Amino acid sequence: MKRRSLDPETPAESVELSLCEALLSLKSADEMLAFLRDLCTPAELEVMVDRWRVVPYLLEGLSYREIHERTAVSITTIGRVARYLNQGNGGYLAAAARGAKRRAATRKTRT
Repeated sequence: MKRRSLDPETPAESVELSLCEALLSLKSADEMLAFLRDLCTPAELEVMVDRWRVVPYLLEGLSYREIHERTAVSITTIGRVARYLNQGNGGYLAAAARGAKRRAATRKTRT
């Protein structure tokens, strides 16, 4: 990843937090998608989608080969996601858990 010399008045951590606040301010999946499409190139968004696509399969314990066959995501990417699931900052796990909770609540209201 590129690192540029930053103005000391705006440290990288501050800008990262500002981005997080912008993401949290969005009220729907449609708003989030619009923001991500504005923020990211199509290739960047595709990489993020590929990474997210493999998370449920890794949590189910499928082999990398099986995940690759189901998703066409590279073994290297699957391994990278697995590493961050196990040794990262907990972001994948938090998002996956909240998504599962949201889906369960939606199923409950439909019945």
